[in-house]
Amino acid sequence: MKFSAEATARKESGKGVARQIRRNGKIPAVVYGRGKSQLLEMDPSAVAKILMAQAGSTGLVSLRISDGTGETEKTVVIQDHQVDPITGLVLHVDLFEVDMKKTVRVKVQVHITGSVPVGVKVDKGVLHQHMREFHIECLPNALPDQIDIDASELGLGDGIHVRDVQPGPGIKILDDPGDMVVNVAAQISDEKLAAMLAGEPSEAPAAAPTEAAPGDKAKAEAAPAAAKAGEPKK
Repeated sequence: MKFSAEATARKESGKGVARQIRRNGKIPAVVYGRGKSQLLEMDPSAVAKILMAQAGSTGLVSLRISDGTGETEKTVVIQDHQVDPITGLVLHVDLFEVDMKKTVRVKVQVHITGSVPVGVKVDKGVLHQHMREFHIECLPNALPDQIDIDASELGLGDGIHVRDVQPGPGIKILDDPGDMVVNVAAQISDEKLAAMLAGEPSEAPAAAPTEAAPGDKAKAEAAPAAAKAGEPKK
């Protein structure tokens, strides 16, 4: 998916400048790439639109930059962004300029597709998704919005690892091939869940009493007699 956005070049930086930009209804931004960086300010609604499309790190953005004397255009992806924890508004965005002839490394969402897995529908198992995103490498034109995984055929105890995923032509998944992406497991009984939540230790079997060796037993019985014989007569 490709988006369009506009930005205005700026020269000043710092916290005070960033606050003033936000007061003016814009957000500070920086575009990196080709060994340099450029300070920008952007419309936060345009950035939020790209992020809400769930293509923040993979959607190509055709960015038109105005510097007061003219305009330049760059193809970028959103590399990182900062959000206000209270209002949820975007506060800052970092962009990365891509070379259409060179591979890029980004993270994409994992999307589970298909009907209810067999192991859930028939055996009353539970579907567990262990990975929410993949780290991939590909050319910019091959960037997917997400990677779909069909889990409908998974039975109880079955799972899909990274090595089982076919991401598409020209796309390489960089995560460990042995990592589990999704699986169907048996439900935990109420008794076992209660024990886990209570943190009850498992009971260890009591140790069997040890019997003294015959020689040691004889010595133990002779010791009081010897002690008594050594006592002075009254």
